[in-house]
Amino acid sequence: MLAPFSRILLCYDGTPEGQRALRCGAMLARQLQAETHLLSVLDTTCWSTGFGVLASMNFEVDKREAERTLDEGIDKLRAWGVVATGHLAVGGAVENIARFARLLHPDLIVVGHQTQGIFARWWTGENHATLLDRVSCRVLFEVVDPPAD
Repeated sequence: MLAPFSRILLCYDGTPEGQRALRCGAMLARQLQAETHLLSVLDTTCWSTGFGVLASMNFEVDKREAERTLDEGIDKLRAWGVVATGHLAVGGAVENIARFARLLHPDLIVVGHQTQGIFARWWTGENHATLLDRVSCRVLFEVVDPPAD
């Protein structure tokens, strides 16, 4: 039996994996009439220390892109009949997902994942700490192109 999920946190970065997870989460949120939150993270963990203006310019460009990604996700959810509150965070994805889980107290977190792909960063953070170790609710990973057995 499916546990009752009244508050869902959807994590979205605009990748194909993220789009698939967003659609899956939206269908679930709509069916359950759950309070829905959408989190887009400007993941800065891969940045190396920059120099003055150059680092500042890169951050502004990346921040605008992250804001567009969040707006895109909100628009897609609205088109699928789901009203969501949007959140934008800056820093490590794992740390921010865990932080928003503590703030929002979702019953479920939905993220996308591609084996050995860019989305692997949402699984692991520094010191190989996993997202699953940092949250106290259920996590649904929408897996794209699972490896063949």
